[in-house]
Amino acid sequence: MSLDEADVRIPDADAPATAATSGTWAALRPLLLRLHFYAGVFMAPLLFLAAATGLLYAASWQAEKILYADQLTVSRVGDSALPLTDQVAAARAAAPEGKVVAVWPAPDAEATTRVVMEKPGLAEGENLTVFVDPYTAHVNGRLTTASDALPLRAWLSEFHSSLHLGEFGRNYSELAAGWLWVVALGGLALWMGRRRSRKARLVLPDRAATGRRKTLSWHGTVGLWAATGLVALSATGLTWSKYAGENIGQLQDRLGGATPSVSASLAAGAGTDGGGEHAGHVMTEGMEMPPPAPTADIGIDRAVAAARAAGITEQLQVTLPAKGKGYVVKEKDKQVPVHLDSVAIDPADGEVMDVLRFSDYPVLAQLTRFGIDLHMGQTFGLANQVALAALAVALMFLVVWGYRMWWLRRPTKERTFSVGRAQPRGAWRKAPLTMLLPLAAVTAVVGWFIPLLGISLLAFLAVDVLLGAVAARRAKAAGAA
Repeated sequence: MSLDEADVRIPDADAPATAATSGTWAALRPLLLRLHFYAGVFMAPLLFLAAATGLLYAASWQAEKILYADQLTVSRVGDSALPLTDQVAAARAAAPEGKVVAVWPAPDAEATTRVVMEKPGLAEGENLTVFVDPYTAHVNGRLTTASDALPLRAWLSEFHSSLHLGEFGRNYSELAAGWLWVVALGGLALWMGRRRSRKARLVLPDRAATGRRKTLSWHGTVGLWAATGLVALSATGLTWSKYAGENIGQLQDRLGGATPSVSASLAAGAGTDGGGEHAGHVMTEGMEMPPPAPTADIGIDRAVAAARAAGITEQLQVTLPAKGKGYVVKEKDKQVPVHLDSVAIDPADGEVMDVLRFSDYPVLAQLTRFGIDLHMGQTFGLANQVALAALAVALMFLVVWGYRMWWLRRPTKERTFSVGRAQPRGAWRKAPLTMLLPLAAVTAVVGWFIPLLGISLLAFLAVDVLLGAVAARRAKAAGAA
C-alpha cells in the first residue's frame, strides 16, 4: 500500500512484474499506481487524523472506567438492592431540575444505577445522568452524558467524527472513510501483484533490505495484515456519514434490512404519567406540554419484573412511559453473545404488549448492528478495543512510510524539499476498452453512492489534467527554443 511504488530504476528481485506480465493486470496496474499515489498524497493526512482520533476513542472505554470510578461503582456491595422506585426518588431529589426519562439498573453487583434525565439547557442528544448506589440510594454523582457515553468518551467520539466542527467537520471523516477502502484495496492489489524471489516476503518484511526497499517492505506487509480491518472500518464508518450514510440507509431499507423497534403504543386516547422516549417529547418552541390525564401505573419495579418474566434478563435499559406509550425495557449487552431483545409493558396492568427478539431482526440489520459495535469497540470488549488501537497505529505508520517513500524517490537527492514524481500519465490509453468501460461505470456508481469520494476523485482528475496541460505547454516551448 505505497504512495508510489513504481521505481524501475532500482534493480530489485522483488520488483513489480510489469515487463514480464501481460493482459489485464499489466494495463490496470499503472492506473492503480496513479490513483494510489494521488489518494496517498492528498488524503493520507485525513486518514492519519482519523486514525489518531480513533486511537484515542478506542482507549476511552478503559479510561472512563478509571476516571469515573466514583460514579460507576459502589463503595460497598450490600446484601440486596433497594427497589428502583427508591433509587429514582433519590435521583430526583438530587437533580430536581431534571425529568426522568430512563433508568438503567445496575448491571452487576459493584455497579451503580443510572437515572437518565432530560434537563433544560443541554445540547441535542445530551442528558443528565445521576448515578445511584442501589444498596443505599446514595447519589454517587451526576454527569452530562450522550447515550451510554460519559463526558470523556462523548467528547472523543465527537472529536473523531467531526473534530468538534459541527456538520462541516463531518466531511473530514466521510472523506477519510470513503477513501480508506480504496487506498487499502488498491495497495493490497499492488503489493500482491509484485514479483518476489521469496514468498515469505509477501507476508513478512524484508529485514535485509535498506533504504526505500526496507520502507516499502514494511509498508506492504503491514498493509497486507491490516487491509481487512481497514476495509471493515471504512464500511462501518460510512454508515454514520451524512451523504453516503443516507444512501446506505435507503438501500438497506429497500432491501428489507431496516432495524425494527418494539411497539409501545397504547390504545387511542390513553395517557400515562411520567417521562418517555425522545420521540414523545417533540414540541414547538415556547409550548408547554399539557399534563397527561392521570391513569394507573404499575411502577418501574413491576414493569421490570414483567420484562424479566418475558425473557429480558441481561443488562437493562428502561424507558419510562410518555403520553400514549408504555414502558420499554431493552437489553443493552452488545458483547458476544449479544443480548438485545426488547419488550413493551402496559403501565396499567403490566401486560406484555410487544416483544422483539434480536434473532428476529433482518439479517442486514443484524450485520449492521455487529459492524457498528465492532467499529465502536464493544462486541469483544477489551480485545476489540486493543484490535482497534492496533489498526489505528498501523494506519498511522502506513501513512508515514508512504510519505517517506515519496520523499526518498525525489529526483534530486541534494534538494531537501523536492519530492518524488507520480506514476507517468497516459496509462489509461494503453488499457483496452473492455476494461476501461466497466471500470468507468463502476467508478461512476461508487462516486454517486459515496458523493464526497466521487467529488474528490473528480477534483484529482481536474488537477491532473491541468498539470498535464501545463507540462505539455512547457515541453512544447522548450522544443521550440
